Amino acid sequence: MTTDTNTSDGLDVNSVPILMRRKIEAMILKHVLDVITDRTDRAEAEAVIGETCSRSAIEQGKQLAEALGHAPDLTDFAAIQPNWTREDALRIETLEASEEALDFNVTRCRYSEMYKDMGLGDIGHLLSCNRDGDFCIGYNPDMEMTRTQTIMKGASYCDFRYRMKNKDA
Repeated sequence: MTTDTNTSDGLDVNSVPILMRRKIEAMILKHVLDVITDRTDRAEAEAVIGETCSRSAIEQGKQLAEALGHAPDLTDFAAIQPNWTREDALRIETLEASEEALDFNVTRCRYSEMYKDMGLGDIGHLLSCNRDGDFCIGYNPDMEMTRTQTIMKGASYCDFRYRMKNKDA
């Protein structure tokens, strides 16, 4: 996601659903993975892909926070959740949505399905899952995400739990 909706050529980046953006990114990153693996080794290739996606997630979080004009809270975060669920990309079961907590389970993840179909299931966590916590770093560093399992890694659902850090602690 990016808030810089119009690029220099006038294209609206946000008109492309995130699921499609991730597919386009994965098509390119697959070749980057192969090239780095050929030049060094698979571990280095995965480290580079992971760091690349992490930096991208942090940047996107910062852009969304800047567009908001104030430090985002969990209510703001819940309001942008449809960006990721667009076109049934994720099916979510909300458990709690308040100023104190945002808890939900993802019961279907088309991102995971897509990466597996592309032959990239083994690095899907680098391409998508690891972005989730990193996004918070850019969006609001006082926001914490906890997740103990993912569909990408074989679980039946992903358990997302968001909290704001206690500044009084």
